Amino acid sequence: MAHPVQISSKEQFDSLLRSSTFVVADFYADWCGPCHAIAPAYEQLAAQLSRPNLITFTKINVDNQQDIAKAYGVTAMPTFIVFERSRVVNTIRGANPQKLTEVVRKLAAEASKSDSSAEAGESSAAGGAVWYGAAAPKGYDDISDQYDPKGVELLNRDSDFGLAKTLFDSSKPSSLDGKGKGKTGGAPDWIESDTDEQLMLFIPFQSRLKVHSLQITSLPPTDDEDDDETPMRPKTIQLYSNRSHVLGFDEADDIPAVQTVTLDAQDWDPKTGTAKVDLRFVKFQSVTSLVVFFVDGDGDSEKLRVDRIRIFGEAGEKREMGKLEKIGDEPGE
Repeated sequence: MAHPVQISSKEQFDSLLRSSTFVVADFYADWCGPCHAIAPAYEQLAAQLSRPNLITFTKINVDNQQDIAKAYGVTAMPTFIVFERSRVVNTIRGANPQKLTEVVRKLAAEASKSDSSAEAGESSAAGGAVWYGAAAPKGYDDISDQYDPKGVELLNRDSDFGLAKTLFDSSKPSSLDGKGKGKTGGAPDWIESDTDEQLMLFIPFQSRLKVHSLQITSLPPTDDEDDDETPMRPKTIQLYSNRSHVLGFDEADDIPAVQTVTLDAQDWDPKTGTAKVDLRFVKFQSVTSLVVFFVDGDGDSEKLRVDRIRIFGEAGEKREMGKLEKIGDEPGE
């Protein structure tokens, strides 16, 4: 029987927000009478509805974790906050068991639907549907098809594997059925780096976009004995916007990235091998191209592997291809 997770640090809570699709947080205090009154109902909901990596119930003592309470504007106890993919989607103030039960059961139904959709997505390629390694962010569209296939470039690609456009293939990665080995009898449907672990991907777009987030799928083999040859998942990623061409590796060292992302082991979905990368949306409001620099990986290998990339945001009017506009570049960049 699952019990609520007692939060002992902000780092622990942040980790749970990343690893669980839905998180329910009970902000309480030991001296709070209504908190004690509603605690049995909350415990019962946790026991009935908790699901690993999908729905996690937590308890946060506001006196011991004042920084977390302050971050979410908690001023009265009890307060229950529901998170979906780290974002607040519902807040219940006060000891109202009926309201709490209603909100949490509705959440559980939505979570079951989301989980079923994800499982269906894993086998949808045969029917021609787009495969997703994670749910799309609410309010934003999959704009991966806005990339210009004629202009996309990938530096340091091992020619024994896929092309740059392989990353935007809408089908389910074949490696999900083969422990990272991929399909036999055909070309690998993923890319790997060549001389070292770095990859430089240039993505020009057919329209001016607002880019909200990325999904990156990486499925290294799970049973290879030679760790030096087994490719790694990406760890550090640097993003550049509105460049007119692919950056050289030395060139990237001299140009400040618009955003640097570090992916940890818990960021990768264990079922689909996909990590969600939230961008600083204000920095990516008018984008005509992206450079994605995979700087290093999560181990000591000299190989890096990426199976799929999906882009989410808002598409604008199509522009004439040819000369890419550079927006907001500082002098000397």
